[in-house]
Amino acid sequence: MSTVPFSGNANNYLKFGGATVLILVSLAYLAYTGVQESKSYYVTIKELRTMDNSVYSKRLRVAGNVQPGSIKRTGTKVEFNLIENDQLLPVVYTGTEAPPDTFKDNSQALADGSFGHDGVFHAKQLQAKCASKYAPQQPGAPGQNSEPPKKMTQAQPATSATSVSN
Repeated sequence: MSTVPFSGNANNYLKFGGATVLILVSLAYLAYTGVQESKSYYVTIKELRTMDNSVYSKRLRVAGNVQPGSIKRTGTKVEFNLIENDQLLPVVYTGTEAPPDTFKDNSQALADGSFGHDGVFHAKQLQAKCASKYAPQQPGAPGQNSEPPKKMTQAQPATSATSVSN
């Protein structure tokens, strides 16, 4: 009876196990760093002003209304001010895409980026919606019909009056 040494099989199992562990550790690291990069904190302008020095290293999202007359465009770079409850925040957007069409004076905007030591919020992404466009119209507002809406009635099936003569 001959004995076959198991060291060859054990060596293969160790190599396979080591490669599997290395791949799993690499995937876990990539997942962790991806989540850390995409994580952003939503803060109000008032909260932003009261945060400690960690505010400068975090990715943040800040919302407010665009101050009328503050928008200055230079290519895809846009400078403007956000207002929220009498708090003013200067914002510089330097994204790769132009701001959306709904980005106008008095529109609601959401800036995603970082707060700089210079007191300016540096946005990489910008979302905006025109509040007046989506708000329900007030009674008597221009563009509204003054007559009440017409009621829909269900059509009745036509009946034929046939008389049977005897």
